[in-house]
Amino acid sequence: MEFLNTSIGRKIVMAVTGCSMVLFAIVHLLGNSSIFAGASGINAYAEHLHSMPLPIIMAFRLVLLAILLVHVIFGIQLTIENRVATTRPYAVKANRKTTFASENMIWTGLLLLAFIVYHLLHFTFRVTPGLTLTNDAAGHFNVFAMVASSFSGFAGVAVYTVAMVVLSLHLTHGIQSFFQTIGWSKDTTQPTIQTAGKLVALVLLVGFIAIPISIFLGFLKG
Repeated sequence: MEFLNTSIGRKIVMAVTGCSMVLFAIVHLLGNSSIFAGASGINAYAEHLHSMPLPIIMAFRLVLLAILLVHVIFGIQLTIENRVATTRPYAVKANRKTTFASENMIWTGLLLLAFIVYHLLHFTFRVTPGLTLTNDAAGHFNVFAMVASSFSGFAGVAVYTVAMVVLSLHLTHGIQSFFQTIGWSKDTTQPTIQTAGKLVALVLLVGFIAIPISIFLGFLKG
């Protein structure tokens, strides 16, 4: 536990938890992409997930929640520590290469936290207004109809698009920061790592926003 009380310890935990959530986002996108197979595709995928034993589902959700909370708490702690330690910000900025994404990690992170809460209320707990909650011909919950009703209007599409842009900004710096923290980034490899991080962020951005935009424009129909 003493390790977690050190700055480097918290940074390593931040890196590991952040990497875990990136991997989850990739898997989540792959699963969501089944919607491009139509209602049968996304409904079958959802039914497969819900057919898993409840203890396994709950354990997975609790692990994800723990990872998220640790990442958020340590992120806030490190941000406060860095700002307290920076007594002369103008001197630091003159000697450090910074980007908009790196300077605003705490804000993009907090915005993503707010979006995650909204996303859970929206698609997991299904308590937000305007959702179409019906069953399909097989008697299973019609996930496609719920998603389609969510993105039939501009507001729903805008919220998710903006959130994915924020996610992309967060990952643009977060992925390269992971390699730096773990010690896998060197002067010779950093340009490649930066490019790879931007590419992953871009793929997730395009992949996630393709769904609401395709529904809104009428390309995806049940």
